[in-house]
Amino acid sequence: MKKQLFYCLLSCTSLCSITGHALEVSKTYVPKKKSMYHKEWIDFNKNGRKDIYEDPKAPLNDRIEDLLSQMTMEEKTCQMVTLYGYQRVLKDSLPTPDWKNQLWKDGIGAIDEHLNAFRGWGVPPMQNELVWPASNHAWALNEVQRFFVEETRLGIPADFTNEGIRGVENYIATNFPTQLALGHTWNRELIRQVGYITGREARLLGYTNVYAPILDVGRDQRWGRYEEVYGESPYLVAELGIAMGKGLQTDMQVASTAKHFIAYSNNKGAREGFARVDPQMSWREVENIHAYPFTRVIQEAGILGVMSSYNDYDGFPIQSSYYWLTQRLRGTMGFRGYVVSDSDAVEYLYSKHKTA
Repeated sequence: MKKQLFYCLLSCTSLCSITGHALEVSKTYVPKKKSMYHKEWIDFNKNGRKDIYEDPKAPLNDRIEDLLSQMTMEEKTCQMVTLYGYQRVLKDSLPTPDWKNQLWKDGIGAIDEHLNAFRGWGVPPMQNELVWPASNHAWALNEVQRFFVEETRLGIPADFTNEGIRGVENYIATNFPTQLALGHTWNRELIRQVGYITGREARLLGYTNVYAPILDVGRDQRWGRYEEVYGESPYLVAELGIAMGKGLQTDMQVASTAKHFIAYSNNKGAREGFARVDPQMSWREVENIHAYPFTRVIQEAGILGVMSSYNDYDGFPIQSSYYWLTQRLRGTMGFRGYVVSDSDAVEYLYSKHKTA
């Protein structure tokens, strides 16, 4: 699993073959010619020799330890950051000279929803020739990736993430029914095909990671995200979650990041930082209903990512819980991938939960 995750992230450096016409954009990044590309390896840190982390034949753990030993605290911190893409946070669709002065000048962990045309709820999609056709979109994401590989000190590729709740979030991509509607089919093969198509379209657009499936179990129809769950049965959620995860990760086309870990759908507040889990919910209910789908999908589908939830349980916010994110997720559940917090969830530890 660890090897698959590392391969998935480094595969971002491969350039897609495109046939689109020449693009005319206002801020075009023209990469310098580099001598860093060799027959079987890439000189990511541009020092003229093959470091252990640059050697694809070296043991995985040795590569990771070598890379970590070369990273500064700032570089490590930036690898824990997700940056929202164009017109969400990023002002540029393509790299500019000013990127050398920005937070991500020495790398970034992930860029989310870059050029997916989303500008905000209730707002028409952006009009940009880099959004569509897909060849233009893939070219643009590759140019962004080229910046991180060629122009940062250690050349660590970024992870391009996007939502996949009902298909990859792009206004041209296939728009499937909600997870709740799909859950009514009880059709594992259908859900696997939904996952495969979602992952395939995401990869063709240049994305490397899809935030799906949602493994929350529906407990109260008044919850504002009830349409996003497969249903009220933890067994159903687990079975369809396994199918979706396997479909997404077919041939390692993208990583599947399941969410929201854990007990998010039984909250008694708002959908985001104010979400508070019912304090009367028993430990048995947490284990048998909310933890069950994650345990099975992690162990049977081999998903590469998990997103932690906004809510607390028994007064402890999940996104900072050593018990849930380390002892349970990595310990008893055996998860070996990466964990990403939900949007602004870390900031909410201070602003809403008042625990930091």
